[in-house]
Amino acid sequence: MSGEAASVPQAPGPAGSTDELSRVGPPAGRARRRLLAGTGLALVAAVVVLIATDPFGGSTKPGGGVGDNATATSLATVTRQSLSSQTQVSGTLGYAGSSSIRVPSGTAPSAVSQAEQSVTNAQGMLQTASASLAADSETLTDHQATVSAARAKESVDCAGNGAAEAASANSSPSSENNSPSGGSSCSSDVQAVSAAQQSATGTTAKVSADRSQVSSAEKQLASAQSNLSTARSSETVYGQTSTFTKLPSVGQVISRGQTLYAISGRPVVLLYGSPATHRLPLGSIVFEPGPVRVTSVTPTVGATVMPGPVLAITSTARQVKIALDASQQASVKVGDQVTITLPDNQSTPGKITYVSSVATTPSSGGKGGEEESAPTVEVDATPTNPAATGHLDQAPVNVEITTERVENVLAVPVDALLALAGGGYAVEVAEGGVHRLEAVTVGLFDDAEGVVQVSGQGLSAGQRVVVAATS
Repeated sequence: MSGEAASVPQAPGPAGSTDELSRVGPPAGRARRRLLAGTGLALVAAVVVLIATDPFGGSTKPGGGVGDNATATSLATVTRQSLSSQTQVSGTLGYAGSSSIRVPSGTAPSAVSQAEQSVTNAQGMLQTASASLAADSETLTDHQATVSAARAKESVDCAGNGAAEAASANSSPSSENNSPSGGSSCSSDVQAVSAAQQSATGTTAKVSADRSQVSSAEKQLASAQSNLSTARSSETVYGQTSTFTKLPSVGQVISRGQTLYAISGRPVVLLYGSPATHRLPLGSIVFEPGPVRVTSVTPTVGATVMPGPVLAITSTARQVKIALDASQQASVKVGDQVTITLPDNQSTPGKITYVSSVATTPSSGGKGGEEESAPTVEVDATPTNPAATGHLDQAPVNVEITTERVENVLAVPVDALLALAGGGYAVEVAEGGVHRLEAVTVGLFDDAEGVVQVSGQGLSAGQRVVVAATS
């Protein structure tokens, strides 16, 4: 839990108490953040037992005398300043926006050509069927006109006596030679009408068949055109024999208009944005928000092109990824300032840009198999000056997150605090030749500065307090 802000809630004892006092000494390293939290504060510092004597002769206020041992001390000034609390974590410096560029699956150019040929064939079939329907329809019209004419002639020739004579002539094979001319004409007319009707009936059947052929050809053409539209919308730049003829190197940065890779000599170009117009074959253009940096290349030059990943990429933006202990997630938020310490011990500022709300439990190998680690949440930090992070593709870094800040408060060195045996804290104020204990309420600990926020009725900026002398 190192790095959490340590605010001590106990109420301080009365000023000038003659109880035993423990002076809080400066702890080593970062451990001072939590040393005063809880009731165990007095156990982690060098202890000076102050007894009810008069160590300063007659200069001590009555009832407030304390004793001191031979531990060296010095004086520090109470200041008014801004304080902050930091959380120290480890992170990995790298690049943001990991993703991949893939060869899309779709329709090969040869399949598009086949679809185009199917449309052409269907159009030819429809034209042939339509031509047959037009010709047969014209023939049917002629036959229908013949039937109409024959029936008109029949109605004239077979009227009155001609009809009876025609009937008598039809009943006797030899009657034709004995019938008047009118009966012979009527009989011929009847036969002409019958023949015309037979021709018209046959042509009608043919026209009906032609119409079925036209309807079938229209359906085939519509299907072929739909298949062609689908094929063209998913047409790719590669076929079964296509190969990769150019690939980038790992670490290469590719910008707008530059070639990502080439398929059978045809470049695949990077453009910025995300429009999808289907006016170009799939895979001929790759759209990304900005420049990309190649982190790995899957195929090799000469390999057959298949749908799937080609390049692993990131953006060119620097980023630090942190696996934060899930118990600390609530203390870190987007916008918190950070200090990033690089492998060369140089530091650069930044801020938190992402805090995950999902905790995961990573596994690490142990002697008995995999051992579960404590749950963590992903936290991302962005450097304020990316150029200051150097040129390492990936590097371990230390990150100090400023999780809390207070402005314009009274502050004293941490080792100016005295832990009262009866509970609470005080500082030893030196005014001229007079020393007195002043009860204080402890606030935020600033680890970087080694000071702590304090408040008390008799405490003000500029006063001098006793601290343990540094060696």
